Amino acid sequence: MEQQKIIVDLSGFYHKGAHRMGIHFANHGSINGPLHKAGALWSRTHKCWHVPLGKDAFEKVMAILAPVANIDRSKLDAYIKQLKQPAATKAPKAIIVQKPTTTIKNIAAPAATPYLNAANAAALQQTQQALILKGYSQSTQRTYLTELRLFFAQLGKHEAHTFTTQRLKDYLSYCHTQLQLSENTIHSRMNALKFYYEQVLGKEKLFWEIPRPKKHLQLPKLLNEEELAKLFNALDNKKHKAMLFTIYSAGLRVSELAALKISAIDSERMQILIARAKGKKDRYVNLSPLLLDILRQYLKHHKPTPKVYLFESDQTATAYPTRTIQQIFSNAKSKAGITKEVGVHSLRHSFATHLLDKGTDIRYIKELLGHFDIKTTERYLHVSKKQLVNIISPLDDLWKNKKIDW
Repeated sequence: MEQQKIIVDLSGFYHKGAHRMGIHFANHGSINGPLHKAGALWSRTHKCWHVPLGKDAFEKVMAILAPVANIDRSKLDAYIKQLKQPAATKAPKAIIVQKPTTTIKNIAAPAATPYLNAANAAALQQTQQALILKGYSQSTQRTYLTELRLFFAQLGKHEAHTFTTQRLKDYLSYCHTQLQLSENTIHSRMNALKFYYEQVLGKEKLFWEIPRPKKHLQLPKLLNEEELAKLFNALDNKKHKAMLFTIYSAGLRVSELAALKISAIDSERMQILIARAKGKKDRYVNLSPLLLDILRQYLKHHKPTPKVYLFESDQTATAYPTRTIQQIFSNAKSKAGITKEVGVHSLRHSFATHLLDKGTDIRYIKELLGHFDIKTTERYLHVSKKQLVNIISPLDDLWKNKKIDW
């Protein structure tokens, strides 16, 4: 019997300063790995794999998909046709703010290679150099430079260093009202602009009068103990199971697990050293006796034996890719029948919340998680059931006192 082919839709979209080709299909492990090896990235925003919109990347993807998939490229063709229209090839129109009260108009999306005038192109290079010299992480550098590149492209011939506080207010108002960007995106854009104007240009007072949007208080998403048991039991691969056990047992970020070295496991003091974590902050977390035994069994039996990193890629002997770890979690979640919209980071949230439920002081949890501010840790108070279970609904009292019936 002929094996049924996977249904794949190809699309086009603009993402982080470039045009991309999206690859949409129902979760299917057989092509996730080959796509990743071919250079495809996963977009949480668009919920799909994506590659650069170009001939070379398209041919690589087709070589993977053609034998196993039925491909619908109608959305991709429509996107490419739109790009070929004359308006799509023009440089973005400039933001022109003559007076403090002028409304910003005509901000066009930048082209695949956004036009930057000489001054703004030099400003982008200066900002990149400043980010490197100040030791910002690769992730932060990418975010700031992407936001600034979009901003500079929208200025056309106008030079960013001439902007006043009021002109920046007008621009950010446009981002709110016309572009309808989320609070998180506005914060990222403001952080990038603030770095350029304050750290590169030295205009320290430029942002004092610009308020930040209030962020939505998003509660951590977690799994209960029954769901965790289903998730872990759905894993047959011992290496994959050890990975997720380690994240949950120690409350790690996925990047921290990927960077974890064998030498960081201190069985004498029963601690794990998490080196150069977020904010370049070292910390120690507890090493569970059960986890220690699991890791010893994993290191003893896994071939090839890891040399440097606790979890190494079998093909490259380098640190395991974070995206692969995320996919391992996603596959296990699907196999376990868990329908909650959660990712691998939910294991860290579950770790913190379950410690709170068991009576652990929140100050200790803060140190275990590596938070700089106790307010970040206090989010877990909103999801912990420790105190909530002792609260009696007033409806229950009315029923108990026989003042109402059904």
